[in-house]
Amino acid sequence: MRLVTFTRKNQQRLGLVGPQEQIIDLAEVNRRYLKGGNQPFLASMQAFIEAGGKAVQTAKKAEKYVAEKDADAQKKLSAAGALVKPNQAKIISPIPTPRKNCMMLGINYREHVDEGARARSLEIKYPDYPVFFTKPATSVIGHLGKVIKHKVTDKLDWEVELAVIIGKKGRDIPKAKAYDFIFGYTVCLDMTARELQRIHGQWFKGKALDTLCPLGPWIVHKSAMPDPQQVRLICRVNGQVMQDGNTRDMIFDIPTIIESLWRNDAGAGRHYQHGNAFRRRLRAHAAGISQSRRQSRGRSRRHRYTGSLDRSAVAA
Repeated sequence: MRLVTFTRKNQQRLGLVGPQEQIIDLAEVNRRYLKGGNQPFLASMQAFIEAGGKAVQTAKKAEKYVAEKDADAQKKLSAAGALVKPNQAKIISPIPTPRKNCMMLGINYREHVDEGARARSLEIKYPDYPVFFTKPATSVIGHLGKVIKHKVTDKLDWEVELAVIIGKKGRDIPKAKAYDFIFGYTVCLDMTARELQRIHGQWFKGKALDTLCPLGPWIVHKSAMPDPQQVRLICRVNGQVMQDGNTRDMIFDIPTIIESLWRNDAGAGRHYQHGNAFRRRLRAHAAGISQSRRQSRGRSRRHRYTGSLDRSAVAA
């Protein structure tokens, strides 16, 4: 199940990717054909996530209803605006305006640590604890959104990540219950102004500029991705594959990350809510990536960035 936020006729809508990649308008199908009325949890992705199981069941009913229709019946749904062709809508960030900063995780892939240590002739050493930083809501844009070429940087960098969407409130969450708090997963590009990161001696400034957190195109519900630790992630720049890796190479797995983020350390436990997102970084670890990045930066100031999940890892 792939959930999207899209705009059509200047209205923001909640949808589900259905037959032939068409978008099922969940509120429209539920109201007009399932006789479910105007449910408030179908007004936005945030409301949908907060509603929990009843929202997911409503989406599954809508998906089943459309899938059972023949081609002629689906044409009628399209004419009524309940089924939308991809070229008739604009897909935006699944959660257009997160309520809190997006929690990011750094230094979490073994091959990246190995590569960096070898390049500097240093001993290979993995972090003992997860390393966190954040990106503000103002940095979030949607799939194929425009990344601003800020005047303060000539070294705009990219890293594809698997983003984890939290599904319910919690604090002091143990590893054994971590997956109970997850709603689903999406793709994030962690864009960075490298010189700002280096001159300020920390990560927030260089990573928090507007539009430096493309997110989407959809959220895959956790039921459709039973093993997020076996997911291939690919990043392309101007059509060229720049990153190709797998989440199985992570130093800290998802339950460890969630427990570390949400546990109460010295009385300072963090409270997280529906729709909060954290990203697990995937660094490039294919041969020649560093040189390719330098060449790509030198060719043009305008690039097309896309990140994707391997579709074989995700059931619709």
